[in-house]
Amino acid sequence: MSFPPGSPLPDQVLEEKFLAATGPGGQNVNKVATAVQMRLDVYALRLPPSVYRRLKEAAGSRWTKEGEIVLVARNYRTREANREDARARMQALVDAAWVAPVRRVPTKVGKAAKARRLEGKSKRSEVKQGRGRVRLD
Repeated sequence: MSFPPGSPLPDQVLEEKFLAATGPGGQNVNKVATAVQMRLDVYALRLPPSVYRRLKEAAGSRWTKEGEIVLVARNYRTREANREDARARMQALVDAAWVAPVRRVPTKVGKAAKARRLEGKSKRSEVKQGRGRVRLD
């Protein structure tokens, strides 16, 4: 199963676990496990090497030794909202890995631009030279 760019993540590669959350919610936080820990099995996506490398770099410390990305979503008070948040963040991470960086082509400054810059510098130098003390010889 190869994962094409831009398509939603298949449910087979995602694993959700609900945890007790911290933050807003009052007594509800102590009673209900609303935070979502989502794991993505990257190997199951069968990504091309370049995309895999960019995804690993983007995931950073969220990448595990087993080749999984672990995200925790606990911004909202309900399971559904946290689940959607985790899924959207995971999707954004994978989608960003598909975008290849644009290679910068180094350019040189043209002769005319260089001449204009040097001319401006010499004019500025003349102005500053004229600010010296006036000598009455």
